[in-house]
Amino acid sequence: MLTKFESKSARVKGLAFHPVRPWICASLHNGVIQLWDYRVGTVIDRFEEHDGPVRGVDFHLHEPLIVTGGDDYKIKVWDYKLRRCLFTLLGHLDYIRTVQFHPNATQFPWILSASDDQTLRLWDFQKRSCLSVLTGHNHYVMCASFHPSEDLIVSASLDQTVRVWDTAGLRKKQLGGSGLDEGYPGMMDVNGNRGGTSAAAATALNVQAELFGTNDVVVKYVLEGHDRGVNWAAFHPTLPLLASAADDRQVKLWRMSETKAWEVDTLRGHANNVSCCLFHPKQELVVSNSEDRSIRVWDVSKRVGVQTFRREGDRFWILAAHRSQNLLAAGHDSGMIVFKLERERPASAHGPGDKLYYVRGRELFCHDYSRATGGSSGVDVPIASLRRVGQQAQTDGIGSGPRFLSYNMHNPTEGNILVCSEVDGGCYELITFSLTNAGGSVTDGKRGSCLGPGVFLGRNRFAVLDRHKREIVVKNLNNETTKRVAAPVPNVDCLYDGGASGRIILRSDDRAVLFEVQSRRVIGELTAPKIKNVVWSPDGSKVALLCKYGVVIANRQLEQLCSISDTVRIKSGAWDVSPTGGTNSNLFVYTTLHHVKYCLPTGDTGTIRTLDNPIYATRVVKDSLFCLDREARSRVISIDTTEARFKLALANKKYGQVMHMVKHSRLCGRAIVAYLQSKGFPEVALHFVRDPQTRFRLALACGNIEAAMESAFSLEQQQGADGKSRDVWGELGSEALRQGNHQVVEMSYQRKKDFDRLSFLYMLTGDNEKLRKMLKISNMRNDIMGRYHNALLLGDAAERVAVLEASGNLPLAYISAKLHGLDDVADRIKVAIETQEGSVEGLMEKIPVGTKKGGRLLQPPTPIVRASNWPTLEIKKTTLEDLSAADAGDEYEEEAPAVAADTGAGAGAAAWDDDFGMEDAVAGIGGDDGFDLGDDDDMGWGDDLDGLGDIGGDDVASDQVDDMEAFNEISGDVGFQMPPAGRPAAACWVANSSHAADHMAAGGASSAMQLLHRQIAASDFSKLKGPMLGCYLSSTVSLPGVPGSGSMIIPLMRNDAAGHPGNDSLPRTSLTMKSLVAGIRMGYKYFQTGKFNEAKNAFSEVLSQIPLTVSENRNQANEMKEMVEICREYITAIRIKEAITAAGADPVRSTELSAYFTHCNLQPVHLLLALRSAMGTAFKHKNFIVAASFARRLLELPDMRSERNADLRMKATKVLQRSEQMARNEHTLNYKENTAFSIDCKDLVPVYTGEESVKCSYSGSVYKGTSMKGQIDVTDGFCTVGVETIGLVTGK
Repeated sequence: MLTKFESKSARVKGLAFHPVRPWICASLHNGVIQLWDYRVGTVIDRFEEHDGPVRGVDFHLHEPLIVTGGDDYKIKVWDYKLRRCLFTLLGHLDYIRTVQFHPNATQFPWILSASDDQTLRLWDFQKRSCLSVLTGHNHYVMCASFHPSEDLIVSASLDQTVRVWDTAGLRKKQLGGSGLDEGYPGMMDVNGNRGGTSAAAATALNVQAELFGTNDVVVKYVLEGHDRGVNWAAFHPTLPLLASAADDRQVKLWRMSETKAWEVDTLRGHANNVSCCLFHPKQELVVSNSEDRSIRVWDVSKRVGVQTFRREGDRFWILAAHRSQNLLAAGHDSGMIVFKLERERPASAHGPGDKLYYVRGRELFCHDYSRATGGSSGVDVPIASLRRVGQQAQTDGIGSGPRFLSYNMHNPTEGNILVCSEVDGGCYELITFSLTNAGGSVTDGKRGSCLGPGVFLGRNRFAVLDRHKREIVVKNLNNETTKRVAAPVPNVDCLYDGGASGRIILRSDDRAVLFEVQSRRVIGELTAPKIKNVVWSPDGSKVALLCKYGVVIANRQLEQLCSISDTVRIKSGAWDVSPTGGTNSNLFVYTTLHHVKYCLPTGDTGTIRTLDNPIYATRVVKDSLFCLDREARSRVISIDTTEARFKLALANKKYGQVMHMVKHSRLCGRAIVAYLQSKGFPEVALHFVRDPQTRFRLALACGNIEAAMESAFSLEQQQGADGKSRDVWGELGSEALRQGNHQVVEMSYQRKKDFDRLSFLYMLTGDNEKLRKMLKISNMRNDIMGRYHNALLLGDAAERVAVLEASGNLPLAYISAKLHGLDDVADRIKVAIETQEGSVEGLMEKIPVGTKKGGRLLQPPTPIVRASNWPTLEIKKTTLEDLSAADAGDEYEEEAPAVAADTGAGAGAAAWDDDFGMEDAVAGIGGDDGFDLGDDDDMGWGDDLDGLGDIGGDDVASDQVDDMEAFNEISGDVGFQMPPAGRPAAACWVANSSHAADHMAAGGASSAMQLLHRQIAASDFSKLKGPMLGCYLSSTVSLPGVPGSGSMIIPLMRNDAAGHPGNDSLPRTSLTMKSLVAGIRMGYKYFQTGKFNEAKNAFSEVLSQIPLTVSENRNQANEMKEMVEICREYITAIRIKEAITAAGADPVRSTELSAYFTHCNLQPVHLLLALRSAMGTAFKHKNFIVAASFARRLLELPDMRSERNADLRMKATKVLQRSEQMARNEHTLNYKENTAFSIDCKDLVPVYTGEESVKCSYSGSVYKGTSMKGQIDVTDGFCTVGVETIGLVTGK
């Protein structure tokens, strides 16, 4: 059994696969209906309107509908897109067992239901009415289902019969209208169809149908043979066969003809009631499950059981099969599992040239790509038939087929293939054949045992892994052992091709080791978790290690080049073998469940296309992907690798090819734009983008002021003068200021209406005339502070005094006038002060004159460069920009100065001199006067300011000099430029990460504690003090400076392996996965030796370190979350052990605690100790039923089979025998063995499903009731219980 997904929930009573999407619907005994995505393992939705258990559920084949039936006698139809119940069908009088849509629901909108009221009902869900009531059973009807293609229904009942019903009459009636069946025209009227009978007759016939049923559906067969009630019956999808499961612990097979049905055989083996059975949709198998906690697989042709899967503690209730995929699902007491019976990946191996060897069924084929014609991918040539040895190997569909193929690339004279399978623990078969006449002379029969695939080491030798000693066994082509080599590392469980003669890759735990067999030396080693396959490039220079959730690419010495991770499982991969284009051995294409993706040795990845069904890639040539499907049929699909070739050319610095692809390929999308920006080529991204907002960002990134201005004007037209466009002008002004182009800065500030910055800019550039006009504008806007600042920047003392006087600050105005020698003004102000009953006496005494602290005359500084542009910062062009210029030729060189000149004259006349949108600022002052900062005739602000009418300003002559004439001359002088300021490392760390460890490393203890509080509800930080200080101290290093100076603090970064990351830097932290693993192992060691206090301290320390440990990838993140569960379980177990010691005098409490101890999720060796202790405690206190349970569980542990536990095995057997004889408990215990429960981490009592409880969002500790809500968690000691948070954050 290959488990694809497993859920934990209440008892699952009904299951249904979605016909297309990776969804499964589960109806639970507690009344909840869960919609799961079994591919990613998440709940999509929940429906909770049924009152009581829901036993039946089904998906509509085409519409977004779900039908459910429950113990509340109701059938409900749901729309899972609208997430609500559409309607309810009422009519059954007892529990509803199963519901099903008709297989052809578009033509027949029927629902079939079976109920404990001893009837079946057919419903029209479009008209929401009952079509027919099927009566005949005299006990509960446990299930009913439609035939996939014929007009038949099968039902099973506790009256020990299976009935087959013929629905042809109802079908004809529905298709032909009421005239086809004149016997029940009233029934049609009642249900909304056309009919000619009266209402009274219709009512009478409806009552008759309710009591006795109708003749639209008739019984065709009644199958009798079971000794007890029948729980399930199912049709074969294509053959005239039936399978039934009953409480007599038997599964029976029945065959049907046109006139009769008879029993074919009985399948015996279950030890309790058989709950469900079905035919496998693709193999000749029957799958059944039972209350004996097992799933059994039966061979239909041989009629024997071939596989059994057991589950401890959970009874099975329901089975479901996917319509089109090789997937099964089973529901049990504590959830459900989605599984396969075998792997569907066809065994294949590359041969010499353009050949592929693969297995289909029991045949070995050679596929020749060089003989491809038309739309085919090549020609299949049969090589040999594979013989299977062993009883289990004779049945298809249960994993007995070949798993691995290895071809001998070192032998040019003949073909050698190793066919390896997992039958009987692992075996291989060596097949030898002629290359010239592949199907003619085949030699086989050389077999042996092995673990995993075999590998050819040379022309006449191969290596396999001994499955018992885990040694590397080298054999010749006569299957004779020539050498045995011990593995260089422990726990080796698989061999792979090493890419050269004499080399192999060993898989050990989460490592890959490149080993040379002859010299017995390790050449290379790298970390790669859960390796599934190894693919070498055609030239042997690179290798791709396919892991379960990622791809690692390394060179021939197994030195890692890049590593990528994915969220779904990797299925297969192949290197590009195109003879041209530069992608040969540099482009790796891999497939997942629903996508084709690519990976480059540089680490760049992307998605090429989606897939309807999984495929297994074998070869990539240009834009064609050759592959095998799950039926081992060779296919070729088209792919577009333009994006991958573009990134590869950019990484290899083939800039000519890059620019050619930019101009002639259909490259677009935000991903390409973001990629070019990250690689430092934003100017190339400008070729793809037409959106003004994106073009504006790219232009700023590459310093292209002209393109940025063009985009800013477009954005202003789209968004208007207000709103976001002002922010755009602000960003453009900042970039222009960085480059030193103050003319663009001026225009940007004008557009943004940033008067303060504009005044300061005029002061810096020495443009006093425009500064005086800014003073007039602030006067018109009644901006007192603006007037004062402008007067201060101009050095105009009289204006400053006037501003102070106008604002009511008469004492300050008097002091200012006296200090600047404006005696007439001072006397006038003095009179005003005295008029208001004030006095000027003592005012001047507050200002010390003639001292350093005394008042001084403030004058604006004299600008160094006046009336022209500043020396601008040189913007270096990249290689790609130079190539683009070279392609454009002389025309590009002539256009460049013209663009620069537009910054002054062209752009200014076209854009700067229009209305700057300041009308709103002076609308209340100037009325209809046309307030503007320029017009079409002159570049200055003179005419519009002069013509403002009766605002109160001085008259100015109309023949003003052009104040902005200097804008037409832009200086090209380049002087000293200050280098741009960088960001401190700590600021980058905080900005780039939401992990508390990174914030703490940057010195942000407050923000780190806030993050921990929000993410895991941390409240007491005393236990986290040590790890937090460690994060802070480990992120920097102190280097001694030159004599006389202090030490230098150098930040340590974890992402600087390929060069300085710049603003994307992240700190190095002291806590790693290795330290956490070491802590867990130390806790295991202490626990094993009985040092429980030390073990508790070790697990508690790991719990406090995990929130401040940064994971490197998704796998590490998952491992960290598993570590949290391990620590919680062991800390709880240790506390239970301490409580057992304290309660030694109380036989009831000590027995209960011993029982709870065995339900902690411990390692098998530790669980053995717990069960041994619990068995002894229960037996000593004469609780024999519980003691027998512990003894059974102890005997079922794998470790009990070893010789070192022989004495314990004997004692457990004796305890079991004695307990079964006594069969009573001396005391009443608060312990239910077969009911799932969690352990209250405070009071150490069980918390059963459905009981009110609260939980810690970090450790997952459960507490009964709500008394612990808001308190500190007992397990971790620093998180608050009962607070719902996002949970543990493991990465940046």
